Amino acid sequence: MPSPVLTTPQPIDGQPSGLKYKICNFKPKKLPIILTLIVIVIGLVIAGCLWYFDQLSAPGKDTSQLILEKIESGASPDQVAKQLEVDSIIKNATVFSLYIRLTGKQGNLQAGSYRLSPAESVPEIVSHLVNGSVDTFNITFYPGATIRDYSKTNSTKKYDATTVLKNAGYSDQDISSALTRLRSGSLFSGRPDGTDLEGYIYGDTYKFSTGATAEQIVDRVLDEMLSIVEDNNLVNKFKDHGLSLYQGIILASIVQREASNPDDQKKIAQVFYSRLDSGMVLGSDVTYQYIADRLGVARDPGLDSPYNTRRYPGLPPGPISSPGLSALLAVSNPASGDYLYFLSGDDDVTYFAHTLAEHEANIIKHCAIKCSSP
Repeated sequence: MPSPVLTTPQPIDGQPSGLKYKICNFKPKKLPIILTLIVIVIGLVIAGCLWYFDQLSAPGKDTSQLILEKIESGASPDQVAKQLEVDSIIKNATVFSLYIRLTGKQGNLQAGSYRLSPAESVPEIVSHLVNGSVDTFNITFYPGATIRDYSKTNSTKKYDATTVLKNAGYSDQDISSALTRLRSGSLFSGRPDGTDLEGYIYGDTYKFSTGATAEQIVDRVLDEMLSIVEDNNLVNKFKDHGLSLYQGIILASIVQREASNPDDQKKIAQVFYSRLDSGMVLGSDVTYQYIADRLGVARDPGLDSPYNTRRYPGLPPGPISSPGLSALLAVSNPASGDYLYFLSGDDDVTYFAHTLAEHEANIIKHCAIKCSSP
């Protein structure tokens, strides 16, 4: 048997000839490029998220503005979204549709009539539409306001009845129809034919269902005015002072524009009664200011108009604002006294005087600014 051949172990040198391994060929110079791309991607994601949430936010801030929206039965989420975008209630229809799909509410929108505000965010509006309950809304008319704003007041600061109704979502045509419709009844006793509702839109806050029309709102306000007249026996109380109901409303509308403090209103009513009884003109600046604004002319104390109680004796032809309860009560039960003059000072305090000399002294002392402007 041949002897085994013993060999000396040899160290392994290198790799087998047919087998090769690739070594990572990373170049550090590419690192800034990769990091830049990562930053760009992250930035785009963040920007997209910020844009998305911005589109979900409310497009406006005026909470008093309401828009009537009728969601038809069978309307798709995309149709609803487009409708809301067209009416400027939401910023972006696509984002609205995406939101209701992400939240799983695309099949939960309820048909019906809603009063929505551009001051609501998309989540708030969606919640509104998903609940589907019968909507109610409040509408506030203001003492001292007029039927229309005849001045150049900024639209966000207007409180006239027309603007209030417009902010509640009613069209110009509906508002005009509601305010000009012929009305009769004891409330309008003594009112000349063809006159508008100036003086009759009683200032208060009212609640209505979403489907209420502009005419129904005006009718409700007039009913409230009638209740005020009847509950406070104004017809007889005005008569005790020689005034008809319409004349009492006219005088109360002037008192309302002159002052809002009930105690001052009673004293002002006393001044006006004293001047009427003595044959003096009322001399109320707010009357010529009203007619000047209505005619679109400068506020001139010498304006030739029967509304200008600086020039014409007696009461003006009609109310110049909607009197509140305190003004109506002031005219029905004025303060006792013998004042003949008053003014609203630069400090917004009302100063009364018995004589012209006292009044002129009050002007110098208390009314350097207000009394120098028309």
